[in-house]
Amino acid sequence: MLALMVGALASCNYAFQAGAGLPPHVETLAVIPFENDTDRFELPQELQEVLLEELPNRFGIRTAGEEFAEAVVRGTVRGYNVETPSFRPGPAGDRTEVIERQVSVTVEVQVIDRVNNVILWENASLSGRGEFLEASELEEDGRRVALSRVAQSIIDGLQSNW
Repeated sequence: MLALMVGALASCNYAFQAGAGLPPHVETLAVIPFENDTDRFELPQELQEVLLEELPNRFGIRTAGEEFAEAVVRGTVRGYNVETPSFRPGPAGDRTEVIERQVSVTVEVQVIDRVNNVILWENASLSGRGEFLEASELEEDGRRVALSRVAQSIIDGLQSNW
């Protein structure tokens, strides 16, 4: 009975690719510098660096220039915000003590299959948040975490799309 089931499965012409991430023909990827709707000029460059580091590693592909890549990632940085979610009121009349701050980055992103000219995945309001301790870390630390979370959300979106 087991041999019959194994033989039947082996003869199937179906290929299950759930979670594959990118179509099999995509071997190269370009990350086009994102447009920037914020006053933080460094965000598109920092996001591009994170995406160029994380996407090829996760999907086992190479980076390439836009004109040679089978897929491209493009988008716009829509928002950047720093908030204070954690603070402690000072004694009567003293200033409030900030404990932790939170950086939020919002982007619009598309991943395009240039071979088949289709959008593989898109999100008009993808957001990533990163926290940093006021006393011992910098805003850049929180921003780096937020950008890594944006990259992870793109990866997750691509993997769930198949």
